[in-house]
Amino acid sequence: MNAPLPPKPPARADRVGLLQYLRLFRRDILSAQPARLYHAWMAEFRTPFFRSYLLNQPDLVDLVLKERPDDFPKSDRISEGLRPLLGNSVFLTNGETWKRQRRIIDPAFEGGRLRATFPAIWAAAEAAVARLPQGEVEIEAQTSHAAADVIFRTLFSVPIEDQTAQSVFHGFRAYQRTQPLVNLAAFLPFPRFMPRFMPRGFAKSTKRAARDIRTLIARMTEKRVAEIAAGQAPDDLATKILTMHDPQTGQGFSPDEMVDQVAIFFLAGHETSASALAWAIYLLALYPEWQTRIAHEARALEGGCDFAVLSQLPVTRDVFRETLRLYPPVPMMVREATRPERFRDRVIKRGAQLVISPFHIHRHTRLWDNPDEFDPTRWEKGRRRGPYLPFSAGPRICTGAGFAMVEGVVLLAMLARAYRFDLIEGRAPPRPVAHLTLRAANGIWLNITQR
Repeated sequence: MNAPLPPKPPARADRVGLLQYLRLFRRDILSAQPARLYHAWMAEFRTPFFRSYLLNQPDLVDLVLKERPDDFPKSDRISEGLRPLLGNSVFLTNGETWKRQRRIIDPAFEGGRLRATFPAIWAAAEAAVARLPQGEVEIEAQTSHAAADVIFRTLFSVPIEDQTAQSVFHGFRAYQRTQPLVNLAAFLPFPRFMPRFMPRGFAKSTKRAARDIRTLIARMTEKRVAEIAAGQAPDDLATKILTMHDPQTGQGFSPDEMVDQVAIFFLAGHETSASALAWAIYLLALYPEWQTRIAHEARALEGGCDFAVLSQLPVTRDVFRETLRLYPPVPMMVREATRPERFRDRVIKRGAQLVISPFHIHRHTRLWDNPDEFDPTRWEKGRRRGPYLPFSAGPRICTGAGFAMVEGVVLLAMLARAYRFDLIEGRAPPRPVAHLTLRAANGIWLNITQR
């Protein structure tokens, strides 16, 4: 009997009318796309008002993300729902502002910083093991809690139990569920005067929630600035970033700018890690033979907190990589053409929206062997692989990509060593949908028992 395939969003009919497409889009951007996108090199979406293009062809993806990123900046439209929370953070900026921010942020994640933050990741993983309930459990809520704990311990040296950390965590969880990955204004660039198809009062409530979260982050940042001035600050990521200076200008982040950056560190680092870990645990339940292998391999953790243990977890690492291939936390990215281009004999006008979808690229039938199958062995040395961009690519690649890989591997290994995860008989498989990250429509429910 063949192993089941991991859940995948259903594709729509190849041709639908504009209004029907908009209704499908509002419900779920992934299932609103036709199946042919998993085979096509490029797709054009045209209406009487605009054209958008989805790019799967590797050389075009490289051109946009790696070779000429300044010619294809992030679309300003994508920030419409996020600006109240993220302000002028590195996730939303372009050009010289973005370059300045990366010059300050990147050194905090370079060199030995991963080794320096490893004890905090380890402590958060131990806390997650101790906190995990047994029985029928919605696992996304648990991985969200664990990932938030990692962020607060590594960023501000406080556990999730800290009162302010708890308030930020619950505020972010509520906020992310209200936000689509890409709103209609970003993917379908209607004129700005057109309605955004949001519920009554949505914009006001979103702004209020964002303001409350930013107030809490500002409180933590102000406290850290005072600790730095008094020479009493812990050597964590917040201290590192607040004390870094742009090598070109000699200037660092102001407290207000730091609030913007902390907001995106939490949103990006917490949300993406929680999503990936939840899907990884689900895949272990779906494929128990891999779960057994990881549980056996995770005995290496019994020696205690040691950064070198990562080299003894190759199976766990390959399972996590394969999870990121099947369920990239940010399944679509939107860029904008700043000048006319010609892609595959199509004229791309200035201002056109260019969509790069890791979800489709990672499952592309012309780029991967058996793309819909869960096969961690494809990451073994020498095996052919297709384009892989769970953290984007090029200059705008996620600065915390290495951090996320360490966190994911350690948490997955520790949890699999302590617990067994099984599917719940009679419960339908989770359906992937795109919120700010790739989540399950009704959560991921598993039966958890202690080993």
